[in-house]
Parts: sequence; structure tokens; C-alpha cells
Amino acid sequence: MRAIPVLRLPVPPPPISAVGRRSIPPSCTLCRHRSFPSRSGLRAVFHPAKKFQVLAANKQLPELKNGKSESEGVSVRAEDSDGLDIGWLPAFPHVLVASMSNFLFGYHIGVMNGPIISVARELGFDGNPILEGLVVSIFIVGAFLGSISSGSLLDKLGFRRTFQIATIPLIVGGLLSAQAHTLDEILWGRFLVGLGIGVNTVLVPIFISEVAPTKYRGTLGGLCQIGTCLGIIASLFLGIPSEGDPHWWRTMLYIASLPGFFIAFGMQFAVESPRWLSKAGRVDESRVVISNLWGESEVERAVEEFQSVIRNDGSDLNSEWSELLEEPNFRVACIGGALFFLQQFAGINGVLYFSSLTFQDVGITNGALASLVIGITNFAGALCALYLMDKQGRQRLLIGSYLGMAVSMLLIVSTISFQLDEELSHNLSIVGTIAYIFSFAIGAGPVTGIIIPELSSNRARGKIMGFSLAVHWVCNFSVGLFFLDLVQTFGVAPVYASFGAFSLVAAIFSKYFLVETKGRSLEEIEMALNPNFHGSDK
Repeated sequence: MRAIPVLRLPVPPPPISAVGRRSIPPSCTLCRHRSFPSRSGLRAVFHPAKKFQVLAANKQLPELKNGKSESEGVSVRAEDSDGLDIGWLPAFPHVLVASMSNFLFGYHIGVMNGPIISVARELGFDGNPILEGLVVSIFIVGAFLGSISSGSLLDKLGFRRTFQIATIPLIVGGLLSAQAHTLDEILWGRFLVGLGIGVNTVLVPIFISEVAPTKYRGTLGGLCQIGTCLGIIASLFLGIPSEGDPHWWRTMLYIASLPGFFIAFGMQFAVESPRWLSKAGRVDESRVVISNLWGESEVERAVEEFQSVIRNDGSDLNSEWSELLEEPNFRVACIGGALFFLQQFAGINGVLYFSSLTFQDVGITNGALASLVIGITNFAGALCALYLMDKQGRQRLLIGSYLGMAVSMLLIVSTISFQLDEELSHNLSIVGTIAYIFSFAIGAGPVTGIIIPELSSNRARGKIMGFSLAVHWVCNFSVGLFFLDLVQTFGVAPVYASFGAFSLVAAIFSKYFLVETKGRSLEEIEMALNPNFHGSDK
């Protein structure tokens, strides 16, 4: 049985001496035996039997300048004459187009929650909970298959074409669902939508991580969660008339097809990833993209890093699934799958399901209003994550997020388990629910999708992310399938307590199995974490 790999946060780097080399404290046993990549300060370790092995040994990256990674200066145009930081602006339109896919994802999360009763009544399966559940969950089956297939499409076609191809099932599925007159038609429509969503949920975080300047990669990556939140809120607003119009669900599904046209059109003008262009041998095009997005002064350094990684990984575009069994891909795939497993079993979907009942206890009987409060809380947390991602770092946000979720679950479980004043108990449940969702939105939601592409190798990034998202969809389906049965069997308090326990485990996992990626280019991270890196020396 293979040991689970560990990525450790490095100790703070020692100061640089006058001759440009790091001084090594005599007490640092590991440092005396291994050399660290001095530019990034990253180190990765493997923990098979409580012994740490430095995987980034003998790989010296360029020296730190003024105590900072060279990649932190990626945007030489970061400030205008008034000192306003606008280094993110050149990449923003391209990221915005990609994030529309997450808006569509969020919209489809919420679009069936209210109208499912009207759909079932009109299509003739009203009162059949299995078929009602199938209409909702067939979306997840399509998303699973889309995630698995996305890596191969990305390797061969690049981001722009793969995004455009993925809009075909999104548009066709939306239109087919909207005009459905039989159960089979709406099932096929929902399946096709899920297929497109599955591809896009893999593409978006990778695309953003590869086109965003290093300094702003976390902030721009947070737009994924912003898009999802806005999509959910939009579906809730548009779903309000469905309470008075039993046919309104068709209008909502017609509307769902429109963002697909916007994505397909927008991607025609979006840039291709400079890293994919370099891998495809289109280096001149890559230089143009780097110059436009990151600044002219970054072109040579970035292309040199790209080529060094490509020489080490291989220049062909067709990575194999079997490569995920090799280091360091196996390590990152395990971590990616584990992060999404813990994210789902920390209970976000279960808490969202019960949130409307929790609000009913304090007199908020309008389900749409309760869902809107949850949506706004989710959006507020995502905005905070946008600000904090590149300031506090991914690892710290994940740990704080999961600890906040664990404490929130403890509060809710306590109000259920102990004899408290009824009004106080209901109010505390509301506070716990809102705190849980805010905590999720500030870290566990956005960071999980961002950090996996950052840790992945350039060659296997698409397949590692595809595998990780496939784990996400399987866990998502499992939680949805068994959640109500577990609540009926054991009660709400024990189930919520298990969510809190998983949240605590996720915080511990993030502490000991991850490394901070803030402020490092993707190539720096790959060079540091790959024990077999043989990049060329200048």
C-alpha cells in the first residue's frame, strides 16, 4: 500500500549573505544534507515512516532578490502613475470570460431546486421521489464523465477550443430541457448540461492559474467562486415567479442556454494559455501572450522557465492516465482527491439542504428568501477570499476556513443537544449556519480548486484536475444520496457532528499535507516539488 504523500510548509528562509548564498544554521540537519530551491523557498517531503525526505534536493532556482521571489515581480506594469495596482487588469477580461462557466454552474445548481415540483407535475412523475431525485442527480453523472474526459481534450486542443466545444452540450442540453415534454427528454437535457459543466469545472481553474500573473493568481482564481455564487443568486431571483407560474421553469432553462453562447463567442477573442502554446511548440505566440498579460520584461524569463519544464516533462501534448501513478503526479493526485473528498464530506450540501428548515424555525417561511440570505452570505465570503487569497496564502485560508466550519458545526450541535430556550436555540442555529457557509466560502470553496492546479505538473495538470473533480462529483452524489437516510436514522445532531469532525480532519490535513504556493510561479513550484527535475543549467 502506497504511503500518502506530504507537502510541508517550509521554515522561513535564512537571510542571504553578502556573497549571495544562504547561511545554513548548524542546527538544521536537513539543510546540511540537502540544498533547497532558494528562489521559491519551497520544499516537499515524503513521509513513509516518520522520516522526511527532501524532494527538491539539488535543484537551485535563481536567487531571491531583496528577499522576494523573482516571480513576485511578474507585473512590471502593476502600478500606474498614481500608484494604483492594476497589474491584474490585462488578464481580467480573459479570466472573466472563463468565469462565466462557473456562473452557469451556479445557475444550474439552483435552477432545479424550486421548480422540480412543477417539472414533475407537468411531465407526469409527480409524487415519485426517485424520479425527482434522478432528474436532479443525472446532472452529476454527466459532470463526472465530463471531468474525466476534459484532460485529454485540453492536452490536444488547448483551452479556447475545449471551452468552445464544451458549450455545445451546455446549449443543447439547456434547450432540450426547456422544451422537454417527456421524462426522457429532460433527463437527456440535464445529462448534457452536466457533461459540459464537468469539462468546464476542470478547465476554468487551470486556465486562470496559467494566464494570471503570479502576484494575482489567487485573487483572479477566486473569481471562480464569485461566478458560482452569482449564478446561484441569479437562479434564485429568476425562480421567484415559479411559485405563481407552473410553466416558468421552461423560461429559466431557456435562459440557462444563453451564457453558453457568450462563452463560445468570448473565447474566440480570449488568449490561449502561454504554457500550452509553449508545450505545443508555438513559442512565438506564447511570447506575445506573455508580453500582453504580464509585461515585456517577463517574456524571456517566463519562456526560459516554460522550456526548462517542457524539456524535463516531455514535449508531446498527449499525457497518459498512467502517468498519474508516477511521482510527483501521484502525490498531487492523492492530495487533490483527498481535498475534494474532505470538502464534500464536511457537509456543505447537507447544511444547504437543511438551511431552509433552520430559517423556518425563526419565522422565515419564504424558502426563496432563506435561500437568498444563504446566497448572499456565500457571496460575501467569496469576496473576502478574493481579497485575502494572495495576502494570507492558500494554506492559511484553508486551515482557518475548516476550523471555522468545525466551530460552527459544534455550535449547531450544541443547540440541538442541550436544553436551551427555544428562541435562543433557533437564533444560535441561524448564527451557526451562516458562520458555516461564510467559513466555507472564504477558503474550502475557492482555495481547493485553485491550489490543485498550482501543485500539478505542467504535463499532467489537466488529468490531475480531472481526476480530482471526478472524486468531487462521486462524493457529491454520495452525500446527496445518503444524507436524508442518515438524518432519519441517527438524527441531525450526530450527522452534523460528523461534518464538524471531517472539517477538523480537513484543517489538520491542510496543515501537514500542503505547501504554500502564494507568490511562486507554477514552474517554480514544479521544479521544487519534482525530485526528478533535470532542467537545463545556464
